Amino acid sequence: MDLALYAPGLGYYAGGAAKFGTAGDFVTAPEMTPLFGRTLAQTAMPVLHATGGDKGGDMLELGAGSGRLALDLLHELETRQALPRQYQILEVSPDLQARQRALFETEAPHLLEHLVWLDRLPASFSGLILANEVLDAMPVHLVHWLNGEVFERGVIDQSGEFAWQDTLLTDGPLRQAASAIEPGLDYLSEINLAAPAWINSLAQCLERGVILCIDYGFPRSEYFHPQRDSGTLRMHYRHHSLDDPFYLPGLCDITAHVDFSAVADAAVESGLDLLGYTSQANYLLNAGLLDLMTVMSPMSGDYLRAAAAVQKLLQPSEMGELFKAIAFGRGVAPDLHGFQRGDRRGAL
Repeated sequence: MDLALYAPGLGYYAGGAAKFGTAGDFVTAPEMTPLFGRTLAQTAMPVLHATGGDKGGDMLELGAGSGRLALDLLHELETRQALPRQYQILEVSPDLQARQRALFETEAPHLLEHLVWLDRLPASFSGLILANEVLDAMPVHLVHWLNGEVFERGVIDQSGEFAWQDTLLTDGPLRQAASAIEPGLDYLSEINLAAPAWINSLAQCLERGVILCIDYGFPRSEYFHPQRDSGTLRMHYRHHSLDDPFYLPGLCDITAHVDFSAVADAAVESGLDLLGYTSQANYLLNAGLLDLMTVMSPMSGDYLRAAAAVQKLLQPSEMGELFKAIAFGRGVAPDLHGFQRGDRRGAL
C-alpha cells in the first residue's frame, strides 16, 4: 500500500494526475465550499493568539492537497486581521506542492510571503497543526483473525497477477496490536501502525499549541463492530468506490477509515492532552458554519451552491456523522468553539 501510494514517480500521490475535485478521483470538504476553511479559522484564531500573541502564531498543514484549504483559511484570517506569522505546508508530493504554489500565485499572490513549504517535520513548533484527511491516506496492515489465530494478509505474485496470501503473525508491533483486539472467529480488518507513530512524531515537535485532525472513521468499539467483518479498505477512481486494491495500482487511491481510539491513545501516551472529539457536523456547527452563511444573499448562485455543499458536510447520511474532528494540545488551553457541544471523548 505504501508503494502504491507514495513510490516516487509511480505512486498515487507521487504521480502527476489530478486527484481532487470533479476532474479527479474524489472531492474533499475544502473543494466543496470555501465555508469549510473559513469555519476552521474559528479554531485557528485562539490558538494563534495563545501561542504568538499580537504578532500571530504559526500554522502547519500536513498534506495540503490542492492548497484550497490553506487559501480559504488564510483569506478568512486576513479578513479578521489574524494572519499567522507563517503558514507552513508539509507536502510529500512534489506535484501537489507545485499545484499549491500555483494556486496562490494565481488567486492570492500577496499571501505567498506567509507560506513556507517543508519536506520534513520541524524540530520544534508552536501554533496550530492541521491535518484534514491525512490519517486515512496512511498505509495500513490487513489482519485476519481466524479461529483464535492472527494472520497478516499480504500480497504475492501468482502467475504474473497480484493475489492475497495470509501469513501467521509472529512477535512484533503488529502482533501486539492485533492481540489486543478480539473481533470474532473469522474477521478481516486493518491496523494502522503508521498513525500512532505519526502522532508521536507530532508530539515530539509540538512545544505549545494544538493539533486538529478531521477525517472519516470510528472509535474502536465501532471500528471492530461484528458487522464490519470485511474491514474498511476501499479504493477511489474517477469518483467510484471500489473494493479491489489491485485495480490500476498507482492510479487508484487506496484508503482505510481511521481508528480514532488508537490515535487518541497514542497522543495521550506521548504526553498530549485530548481537547475534544466530536462529529464533523457538531464541530462545524459549533464553530459557526451557519453564521457565515447568514451574511450571504439567499437569492445568489453562491448561496445555493454553498447550501448544497453544507448539506453534504452536515447530513448524517453524507459526511456529517462519518467524519470526525479530534484535537490534542500541549501547554495551552484555548477556547476551541468547535467542541463546545456534542463531546464524544467518552466513546474513545
